[in-house]
Amino acid sequence: MQTFAPIALFVYNRPNHTERTLKFLKQNDLASESRLFVFSDGPKSASDEAKVEEVRELIRNIEGFKSVEIIERRENLGLAKSVIAGVSRLVSDYKKVIVFEDDLITSPYTLTYFNEALQRYQDEERVMHIGAYMYPLRDTPLPETFFYRAATSWGWATWERAWKHFEPDADVLLRQFDKPKRQAFSVEGTMNFWKQLTDYKRGRNDSWAIRWYASIFLKNGLTLNPSHSLVNNIGHDGSGVHSGINDIYNVVINPRQITQFPSKLEEDTAAYQAIKAFLSNRKGSLWQRIKRYVGQRLNRG
Repeated sequence: MQTFAPIALFVYNRPNHTERTLKFLKQNDLASESRLFVFSDGPKSASDEAKVEEVRELIRNIEGFKSVEIIERRENLGLAKSVIAGVSRLVSDYKKVIVFEDDLITSPYTLTYFNEALQRYQDEERVMHIGAYMYPLRDTPLPETFFYRAATSWGWATWERAWKHFEPDADVLLRQFDKPKRQAFSVEGTMNFWKQLTDYKRGRNDSWAIRWYASIFLKNGLTLNPSHSLVNNIGHDGSGVHSGINDIYNVVINPRQITQFPSKLEEDTAAYQAIKAFLSNRKGSLWQRIKRYVGQRLNRG
């Protein structure tokens, strides 16, 4: 009898986003057979207390899962420490985990995809991460799923055997990069992954995700990804800790179940080139960038 992976859901002070995330998660085929663990971070300040409590009222009434456990933090850990602690706990107890934050809507088959992939690749040391999000790679013929180097953080899963390689110390990670590795890590300079890692070192971000990707990359690990996204991030409305107002990464969720998985443990060249092309052109023309910048300024005002 298959044991389905526990789900870790990290929430903070966005009740509307949390409610939508839960609504779609409950519609998953395997929701009723999955254990849900909700990690509710404590308020940073008195101004956050009301929203944090509103979220907690919501999660105390969750139904539709095999079991629900709520972990309410009295203090504010911050997203990075909260994710690292929660994932570490669940992989220790269950040897695998599926991870969501409070701003992700899912396909009815997202949990099915995760569990099938976790089962299929559980003993493949090089496969370290399963992602559910994929950039809008329009008009690119790709297999249903493929291996790639970078780890996406909008809905993901892993095993204890892989998570043991997570290195939280930026100094340890940075020392292992030479110039060719920096170039490969940043997808030939098309994404600012290296800057994210050095910014973490300088205290300019608190990203667990960039350290996780670096840990995978330095182990020559692979990440499994769908060519048509199984999640969409609804947090790019300015409400999130690390989210701006942006529609570059919006996707239409794949409504179908994933049936094909790669057998060769190697990065898919066509997928890599498609992702590199998307990253190179994702911000559009100068005029499109100006319009986006003006729109963001108006929304903030």
